Amino acid sequence: MARTRPRALGEAIRAIRESSEPATLLAAVQSHWGEAVGERIAAEAVPVRERAGTITVCCRAATWAQELDLLQGELLARLNDTLGKEQVERLRFIVGDELADDTL
Repeated sequence: MARTRPRALGEAIRAIRESSEPATLLAAVQSHWGEAVGERIAAEAVPVRERAGTITVCCRAATWAQELDLLQGELLARLNDTLGKEQVERLRFIVGDELADDTL
């Protein structure tokens, strides 16, 4: 009996994650958000809604929403690059009183 080479753990986890996440644009963005924008931004802003290719991102403070809006082009390019294709058309930044502080 021929033995096959074991699959790397990272590969196995990636395959399981991809097969178990919902097939929606918002779920894909939420899954890859931290990787695309970095830890610092991910700690202050979270994607919460999607409509017609526009992702609404809830920010902890108005200053973050304004700064991220100014960086929208760069963030959009990095996000779509991380997703592997041009799926997100626009990012919309709001201040998050609708979310509890501990969820951000």
